[in-house]
Amino acid sequence: MASTPQALPGGPARRARPAGVLGGAPLSRIAGPGEALGLVASELHEAESELRRLVMSEVAAVPAVAGYLVEAGGKRLRPALTALGARAVGDSAPIGKLMCVGELIHLGSLLHDDVVDDADTRRGLAATHTVYGSAVTVLTGDFCLARAVLLASVEGGHQAVTALGAAVTAMAEGEVLQLQRAGDLSCSLQQYTDVIQKKSAALIAWCAAAAAYRVGDADAAHALEIYGRGAGIAFQITDDVLDYRQGTGKTAGADLRERKVTLPLLHAMERIDGLREELEAGAPEDIPGLIARIQESGALDAALADARSQLDIAIEALHALPPSEGRDALEVLGHYLVERAQ
Repeated sequence: MASTPQALPGGPARRARPAGVLGGAPLSRIAGPGEALGLVASELHEAESELRRLVMSEVAAVPAVAGYLVEAGGKRLRPALTALGARAVGDSAPIGKLMCVGELIHLGSLLHDDVVDDADTRRGLAATHTVYGSAVTVLTGDFCLARAVLLASVEGGHQAVTALGAAVTAMAEGEVLQLQRAGDLSCSLQQYTDVIQKKSAALIAWCAAAAAYRVGDADAAHALEIYGRGAGIAFQITDDVLDYRQGTGKTAGADLRERKVTLPLLHAMERIDGLREELEAGAPEDIPGLIARIQESGALDAALADARSQLDIAIEALHALPPSEGRDALEVLGHYLVERAQ
């Protein structure tokens, strides 16, 4: 039996408090992220069931490997954006299968990433390739990608699958760029932004616009692409900030230990004299002490300010759509993606 989807803020419970409480979010009929996801709670539950069905195969290793990662849970941000995008464009057709496209692409990319990075864990469990082996993990990632492309064609039509092809191409480019620049402390802000726009934001933009592609509303699709791209960049910046926070459920300082250039580190190297040279000399030994120095420098606040600027662009794009609960929910959810770091 399918479990309840592990959606972003922990479920669709409604909050008895005024609107606009998330980091200065404008007044909205949607009171918070829980209420935003509550609009599409039934669709999220349906998509969770569909996702488990879609990773099934007569080749027994495929559902074993893919199912291992599916059962580990996840934010399910991408299906939520597809469902809310459908509400925003008035698409009332069944949406559960279309919601799974972005999540299948995401699953496939995670399976590949963990092999490339030789990761030990994912979502609190041993990484899939450490359990099943690298070869079958990579091939199952290919299965997830292929299943997603077929599903986009059947459920979304020509424009949807064409746009998905462009998004997946960008993701692959972003992964290669990130690999080439690993440990390169001379990486610029533009280079960092280029990587996350391709690697993370391209797929989020597709997910937000998926229903608009399906109904053939080019103007709405354009607006939702801009929203998704800005929200995706803001989401990734916030994730990078959370690497410097305690109590997030992840090991603080993982990026720093690898000398991975993210926006918080770029700001820190501008603010802390000699930090770049210190890191170029080798991996830092006192990770907690270095995190404290970076926090005190104001680098995390500067990165979050940049994330909010990206989100402002995203929210402005939504105003091209007619007022609706779906549009309001996308706005509130966008603010949550950044303010969760506070």
